[in-house]
Amino acid sequence: MKKYILPLLLLVMISCKKTAEYDASGTFEADEIMVTAETTGKILELKLEEGQQLTENQQIGMIDGKGVELQKEQVLASINAIDEKINSANPQIQVLQSQIIGQKANISVLQEQLSTAIRERNRVSNLVKSDAATKKQLDDANSQVAVVQKQIAVANAQLQTLNQQISATEEQISIQNRAVLSEKNPNQKKVLQIDDQLKHNIITSPINGTVLTKYMYKGEFATVGKPIFKIANLDEMILRAYFTGDQLAKIKVGQNVKILVDAEDGKTKELNGTIDWISPKSEFTPKTIQTKDERANLVYAAKIRVKNDGFLKIGMYGEVKL
Repeated sequence: MKKYILPLLLLVMISCKKTAEYDASGTFEADEIMVTAETTGKILELKLEEGQQLTENQQIGMIDGKGVELQKEQVLASINAIDEKINSANPQIQVLQSQIIGQKANISVLQEQLSTAIRERNRVSNLVKSDAATKKQLDDANSQVAVVQKQIAVANAQLQTLNQQISATEEQISIQNRAVLSEKNPNQKKVLQIDDQLKHNIITSPINGTVLTKYMYKGEFATVGKPIFKIANLDEMILRAYFTGDQLAKIKVGQNVKILVDAEDGKTKELNGTIDWISPKSEFTPKTIQTKDERANLVYAAKIRVKNDGFLKIGMYGEVKL
């Protein structure tokens, strides 16, 4: 019986030594993103395979958007129809401007006639003073000056009226066009909305990462919110490990720790990790997790970020050494 005691003690010591090699353990996970359809339609193209490496904003597929494109064409046709309703004040203004030019020429002629009439009146006035002309001739000369002055006043009033007509025409056309443009602006916004909607027909990768699962294929009908594929950035993995209450004093966010993972031939691979988050609440120990103190029922979860050289996989076990 004694010959069995020594091997048993050695086995217990080895087991205890192995347990003491790490302070906590957990499984690796990644920030997984579920990419869903943002519009409804048939998938026309989907260049996607599980395990494929994608870059951020890489276009990998297309959802049929003919219905939306037809809506855009209808709105553009409405905008063109509205443009045809827009009036121009130029033809009417050109007519009025021609009349203004003629009226200014007429005023110039009347100004010359006035100058001539004034000179004649002055001449007759001098003749009356020397008794070489009658008072009636002077009255006639004064009347002629008054007539021309009145004609100039009338011509200036007509010129002012023409200028007012130009301003009124421009204002009237502007009011009409504002009413037309008030119909155009909402349609232009509809075009922008449709263009934004058409962008949703393009299937792209939201991040640099690896395709984990492909849910849909070319030819299938997509609906808004339906999963197309799942992707994760595996360049950095997260080890979710669990620490007992008495270990909390030994860890803090930003702390560097050693991560141990099983490698080939029973060897252990050592990696560097950084504690990213420590849960503020305790929870019961998961059945799949062995803590250093197996008697502890309550533990605290922590996330440890680890650079992945391609060896780590989601769901792989890892051990933490403080």
